Amino acid sequence: MGETRKNKNDNNIDLLDRDFSELDKANMIELLEEFPQKMRDALRLGEEFSIPDNFLPAPASNSVSIPAPTRSFKNFVVLGMGGSAIGGDLLSNYLADELAIPLVVIRGYNIPKFIDENSLVFAVSYSGNTEETISALKRCLEAKARIIALTSGGKLAVLARKNNFPMIKVPAGIQPRAAISYLFFPILKALERLGLTKKRNEEIEETYNILQGLSREYGTKSPLKNNFAKEVALSLYQYLPLVYGSEGLLEAVAMRWKTQINENSKWPCFWNVFPELDHNEIVGYEIENKINRQVKIIYLQDKEGLLRVEQRREITRKIIQDKVAEFIICPTKGKGKMARMFSLIFLGDLASYYLAILNQVDPSPVACIEDLKKKLAR
Repeated sequence: MGETRKNKNDNNIDLLDRDFSELDKANMIELLEEFPQKMRDALRLGEEFSIPDNFLPAPASNSVSIPAPTRSFKNFVVLGMGGSAIGGDLLSNYLADELAIPLVVIRGYNIPKFIDENSLVFAVSYSGNTEETISALKRCLEAKARIIALTSGGKLAVLARKNNFPMIKVPAGIQPRAAISYLFFPILKALERLGLTKKRNEEIEETYNILQGLSREYGTKSPLKNNFAKEVALSLYQYLPLVYGSEGLLEAVAMRWKTQINENSKWPCFWNVFPELDHNEIVGYEIENKINRQVKIIYLQDKEGLLRVEQRREITRKIIQDKVAEFIICPTKGKGKMARMFSLIFLGDLASYYLAILNQVDPSPVACIEDLKKKLAR
């Protein structure tokens, strides 16, 4: 377990060991606690969807040859926004030392010039109606890219059927940010089937087993005294969280923590990564001020990561720990990259949920986003 100091001024400690059903009207906690089972289902979807022949790896030498341009890719692109894009960010970090072609995540209406018939594009929109993703997808169609859709329906599903490109259909009725299993694992399995990545059965099993244990350890039935996710939430209550990850594996995980605290907890949060923050952000703590005293830093510690990053973290902590309210260390679990990454994603998801409970808000609705969409639609 990591390290926190409890917020002694908090009068709502007992809230975290109560029944949350009156606040959590959409029962988000069930989705969070069932993450391991959703992971299995998501892998199945990635295994079962149909991939056209011109997407697949070259056949064996004794088979009829497929012309090289129809079976090779020069780049791999993920289109998406918000919760639908985070799977691409995580894949980019996770596969950085394995993919032989660049992986680019595009958040927006337009696409770069390099996208063409040699591009593999995953258009990801959980709802299927994300206007930026639909716009970018149409430009990818014009560029003759090879496209796979990942969605629960909507306009994206209609475009997939109309243009005859493959689609991974995921279950509907989930907040996109709570559907992370369905936005990561089907793409990972598809890349394996396409011959772009290796099989990773052992890593999947390790991740599943660790998440099963963490679901019990961080779940609602586990009391505060034994529950690190609840402890983190309690420590962050009424403070400004600042999440620090590290280059590579935990960069997107830090961003995930930030967005989960924003959307679930309805609370401001910011993020950065080592070593970059040692070249700028660290200077922001030089002057004593009230703002820094409201900051609590969450350091996502990769136990199997670079020693040099750990050295930087420890020196940075000593420099700034007396300038901020607290420096919370959240370590990874497991040996494999997948387990290390998802153990911290799971902790962040549950901590942000419990912080919502302390804030006395329903974690599911995102009223500001819905209001924005309505005004844009006028």
